[in-house]
Amino acid sequence: MNVSHGSVHPVEDVPTTDGAAGPNPPRVRMKDLPGMPGTPAGLALRLSQFLFSAAALAVMASTSDFPSVTAFCYLVAATGLQTLWSFSLAIADVYALLVGRSLQSHKVVCLFTLGDGMTSTLTFAAACASAGITVLIDNDLDSCAHNHCAQFETATAMAFITWFTALPSFLLNFWSLASR
Repeated sequence: MNVSHGSVHPVEDVPTTDGAAGPNPPRVRMKDLPGMPGTPAGLALRLSQFLFSAAALAVMASTSDFPSVTAFCYLVAATGLQTLWSFSLAIADVYALLVGRSLQSHKVVCLFTLGDGMTSTLTFAAACASAGITVLIDNDLDSCAHNHCAQFETATAMAFITWFTALPSFLLNFWSLASR
């Protein structure tokens, strides 16, 4: 058995500078990392999510034949949900910045983490499905002359960019939730 024993490898207890801390000194947490809810970088992430998802929604909904393909309908639904979610959390971020409130309570972070995880997963799945159909129409069927391929590709690209901006929000919230 290869186990280190205290008598073989003695470890000194580092004295604390303040004697009142006791055996368990308080933990220090970094509360307001850039990108967290209630910070200016978090607001920038939410606004970029909102703008890119609204662009994907508007471009895809402006085509006349998107309802004929289920993946494109799914993209419209997912980006619509992402637009509403990002806009509502951007309003919460603006409120927190104006009032000076912290959005780091356990319930709020849990809600933001679940919402960001679900909406980013839905947006990514919709973007992947739309990309597959767009490649099928463009490369395999060679029927871009009869369809709105440029608009389909633009909306799909905007959905992927939305996911790229939603992922940091989810990861930061999840990390904050896991580090409690």
